[in-house]
Amino acid sequence: MKHILETSRLILRELDSKDAKNFYDLNSNPNVIKYTGNSAFKNVEEAKEFLENYTDYKFNGYGRWAVILKTTDKFIGWCGLKFDELENETDIGFRFFEEEWNKGYATESAIACIHYGFEKLKLKRIIGRAMKENVGSIKVLEKIGLEYEKNAVLAGKDAVIYKIEK
Repeated sequence: MKHILETSRLILRELDSKDAKNFYDLNSNPNVIKYTGNSAFKNVEEAKEFLENYTDYKFNGYGRWAVILKTTDKFIGWCGLKFDELENETDIGFRFFEEEWNKGYATESAIACIHYGFEKLKLKRIIGRAMKENVGSIKVLEKIGLEYEKNAVLAGKDAVIYKIEK
């Protein structure tokens, strides 16, 4: 598992098939995936298969990364950049266990990812997408410096696109 970033409280590293149970548990909470357009994995094996076939690191050099608490080595969610071939855009995304919400982890990890995207990957623009109803994620996008760009439709629901440019 390749270590990517570190913040004062967090380590971000590549996801691995050993994360399957945590990944399954994360997506099993309906509150966590409520605004994502994703569905829960059927079982841990399906989550493991997803992780084994995750090719973003290989093809794009970056992707979503596991977020680990430094003090306990606990997997608390994921955060990272994802290249969207159809839109030719890189977006910032994050997902955390509900018990970790409102502790600043999404903001802290996303700021590190934005910095990494601009400084290490030399990206010129990063977007963030959120369902309009997802006030928490929109607040994080604003806290990390993204600005509203336009309305959109994601998974058949009203959404917004935010952006930040270097």
